[in-house]
Amino acid sequence: MSRTLAEEDILKVYRETIRPLYAYVSRRVGGDKSLAEDLVQDTWMRALNSWPGRGLPDEPLAWLVRVARNTLVSHFRRHQPELIDPASIAIEDERFSPTAPDTAAVISWGLARLRRAHADVLGDFYFDGKSVGEIAAARSLSERAVEGRLRRARAKLKTQLERIARPRDTARALPQTETEHAPHTRTK
Repeated sequence: MSRTLAEEDILKVYRETIRPLYAYVSRRVGGDKSLAEDLVQDTWMRALNSWPGRGLPDEPLAWLVRVARNTLVSHFRRHQPELIDPASIAIEDERFSPTAPDTAAVISWGLARLRRAHADVLGDFYFDGKSVGEIAAARSLSERAVEGRLRRARAKLKTQLERIARPRDTARALPQTETEHAPHTRTK
């Protein structure tokens, strides 16, 4: 980290990083503008509290993204999304994308409960649209290793999502009949 910090340095970093930072957060909240703005503002407030004493980081965007990720995790650990129909989220499908706000919130809620390694690989795949090859290259892994990590991470995410799944047959529950309420009698 460099130790010099002037207002113009902060403004320059802000102009260079605000769009990619907002895009990162916005994808993870399904485009919910208000929530994305709040979380980006919180991230920048942390930067403004930290940087005067420590100086600008060597890679400000990487620093901001890491803080934004932690801010997202904190947010989704405190707020549980609405119950979902488990069939509406097909995370095993390679074409699945959490672009809708409700779906993104549910996926982000689940990712906030996973180990960071699992959450990061799923975040890269689902939210950042990275291919298996791109994830492998960024992590110096084979594509086969990334596929295995994705498979294990999806299984862990599915387990988390089952915690907020509403029963599938709630709308089709059969009405109770009067005989179900009557005391049981034995017939000979």
